[in-house]
Amino acid sequence: MKVTIVGSGYVGLVTGACFSEVGINVVCVDIDSKKIDNLNKGIIPIYEPGLEEMLMRNMKKGRLSFTTNIAEAIKDSEVLFISVGTPPDEDGSADLKYVLAVARDCGKNMDDYLLVVTKSTVPVGTSEKVKNAIQEELNKRKVNIAFNVASNPEFLKEGAAIADFLKPDRIVIGLDSQRAEDLMKSLYKPFTLNGHPLIFMDIVSAEMTKYAANAMLATKISFINDIANLCEIVGADINLVRNGIGSDSRIGNKFIYPGIGYGGSCFPKDVQALIRTGSEYKYELRILKAVEDVNNDQKLVIFNKINKYFNGNLNDKTIAIWGLSFKPQTDDMREAPALKIVKKLLEAGAKVKVYDPVAMEEAKHHFGDSISYYDDQHETLIDADCLAILTEWPEFKFPNFKIVSKLLNSPAIFDGRNIYDKNEMREHGFDYFCIGVDTTKNLIASSSIN
Repeated sequence: MKVTIVGSGYVGLVTGACFSEVGINVVCVDIDSKKIDNLNKGIIPIYEPGLEEMLMRNMKKGRLSFTTNIAEAIKDSEVLFISVGTPPDEDGSADLKYVLAVARDCGKNMDDYLLVVTKSTVPVGTSEKVKNAIQEELNKRKVNIAFNVASNPEFLKEGAAIADFLKPDRIVIGLDSQRAEDLMKSLYKPFTLNGHPLIFMDIVSAEMTKYAANAMLATKISFINDIANLCEIVGADINLVRNGIGSDSRIGNKFIYPGIGYGGSCFPKDVQALIRTGSEYKYELRILKAVEDVNNDQKLVIFNKINKYFNGNLNDKTIAIWGLSFKPQTDDMREAPALKIVKKLLEAGAKVKVYDPVAMEEAKHHFGDSISYYDDQHETLIDADCLAILTEWPEFKFPNFKIVSKLLNSPAIFDGRNIYDKNEMREHGFDYFCIGVDTTKNLIASSSIN
């Protein structure tokens, strides 16, 4: 089987690599000639654990190739995945111009049956627009070529995308024909042999499933952050509260870790798009509006704590920051809390020194020379007035606190991800501030917290 994937970004590359890994011939297409040239040289545009090795291995075996020529790629392909970007418009709706451009290219170039699958996250009704765009081009050519359209949303977690694709919780597929179902069953058979479920449904439901899943996870994050802020005010400990509610099987302990808000390429965009979809159908998604509001406010909690600690005067203060990506194991800084926090620190007159294991080059695109970059996390601490943790990278979890205390001008740590124990921080002599805990009061042991 030959598969074409249009779009060589995060989703397209992971999808292409994993399909080729199980023996499928894959051609990845992108209009960015520089990106394609780099990929053919083995230069990967994103950081994702295990991806580079998998891409290189399958390129050498001839199962994976990259091109800018969609007409050539479509030849002899049975399935084409649309994996291009759907950036938000000013009103929050998803911009479908790239998706529909691919659909038109399919109609212009296909010469035999083709199953066109939307892998990009797209609003309800997009597949119908894709179908119409393909048919319009076929009509212009005055040819009658059979095709089907399907929806196959991705549920990949950045930092664990390879494992998610090879061993998925579920594979959701929306379609409207038996021929399309048979093709998708054949394509995904290597991934379902070990019991990973294929869930077939109508196309509209599949499109909605992706948005609903991300909106639910975003809701859990904003909920626990809202409760964390209240805990800090009333004197409760959010870590104990989280442990208490997370043990309820109806709630579970995933996505209820307090912090400085969600970011990345999916949650913010998808929540906005779903709110917009509701608006288009004259239905107000009140809970999701609150989710978005809470998240926007939460991104500034650490800045507010730092500003209060220095009595509202950050002019000429030096702030060391560990972690810039929106989560560990990725260099993705889209909608990362660090973007807002660094901006506010600079506006307040502070100097900012940063370190991130993989996101430093990406950070330079956002901040330029307005901040200082370091290749070693400890170098950021020299002459810094405090340390802020913005991403919970594993290498930050067990630092030598004696060295940290010695290098900082003042022993203050602002932990935006609650990775340190409050009692241990007090024993080391730090002024310690985290999320959802009043660390100024007497604290009890918390060894039972997971």
